[in-house]
Amino acid sequence: MLTLDKIYHARFVLKQVIRETDVIQAQKLVPGADIFLKTENLQITGSFKVRGAYYKMSQLTDEEKSRGVIACSAGNHAQGVALAAAKNGIPSVICLPDGAPISKVEATKSYGAKVCLVNGVYDDAYAEALRQRDEKGYTFIHPFDDENVIAGQGTIGLELLEQLPDMDAVIVPIGGGGLISGVAYAIKSLDPRIKVYGVQAAGAPSMYNAVKNGKAEALDSVSTIADGIAVKAPGENTFKLVSEYVDQIVTVSDDEIAAAILALMEQQKLVTEGAGAAAVAAAMFGKVPVKGSKTVCLLSGGNIDVTILSRVIKRGLLMSGRNYTMNIELIDKPGQLRDVSRIIAELGGNVISIHHERANEGSAVNGCYLRIVLETRNYEHIEEIRSGLKAAGFNIVND
Repeated sequence: MLTLDKIYHARFVLKQVIRETDVIQAQKLVPGADIFLKTENLQITGSFKVRGAYYKMSQLTDEEKSRGVIACSAGNHAQGVALAAAKNGIPSVICLPDGAPISKVEATKSYGAKVCLVNGVYDDAYAEALRQRDEKGYTFIHPFDDENVIAGQGTIGLELLEQLPDMDAVIVPIGGGGLISGVAYAIKSLDPRIKVYGVQAAGAPSMYNAVKNGKAEALDSVSTIADGIAVKAPGENTFKLVSEYVDQIVTVSDDEIAAAILALMEQQKLVTEGAGAAAVAAAMFGKVPVKGSKTVCLLSGGNIDVTILSRVIKRGLLMSGRNYTMNIELIDKPGQLRDVSRIIAELGGNVISIHHERANEGSAVNGCYLRIVLETRNYEHIEEIRSGLKAAGFNIVND
């Protein structure tokens, strides 16, 4: 049974192991809101997961430790378990979905764990871990639905209450629900005034659906760039805790997550993974009421695969109006390209690439098309450029 005493004990145990991560102010992220960031992306192993994993293993009996441990993970819990096992001299096996970022797989191996890649998503890795537990007698370390794991994650709530006692709300990403269960329990037990909001990826809304429908059911599939919260079904314990202690759950799209990753990199110089940026996405895109309040966004992890980072940045640029492609229908005569370029330059746009081609069948004989990719400031700037071109008589054809 989860208690405040257990969370305080977890904090004592973890004191010499984990980093008490900073809370930093982020003034520019959401105009009109006082946003703070709890930087668990800067935690050892790059994620909050080491808190719950280490505390859980500290409470194992000698007999349980002697059997070795097994865990399943989308990547971050894997690293937490691997590190905790290494520090305690316990052999560990980690089942990861084969689509887990390479960086997370290699990091898990670097801590000394044996890695078993499983075809599918997190839930498939979970099933394989249970199979090996039953076959070989390992001690299973659940990534979220365990009171000791939840207590370890709840230490973040205690830190927040000390670091920012006058906060009005905290936004927490949800996968299986272990993080928000611990944080919400700690905060609501000590200061029920503070609002606790949960956020899930729109492509993996398992807890969102469970709370909405009043019962936990597994999703048929999940699809999101936020691999750390791509969980088909919430935990039994976490569902009960979330239902009791969390004020509201919202969802964010992959495009919104990408925009949040970009904003955190550009404005705060912080690298987060998809799950780690979900709380900021909820604040940036008005999913929870943050205007006029002091709100903490929990950056749960920073282990993004660098091979997809450029794609995420591109999506983020598009989502925030920083990159725009337009097609203009022209009459093929001298001076047209010059006039288009002049208008864009005068309005502060920057041309990245340009493609000119003759008109196709059905168009005017002397017609042509101009495809231009622009760097812009925001959506208002895009509309300003479009209006300037239209006022000069140019026909934009990608409306």
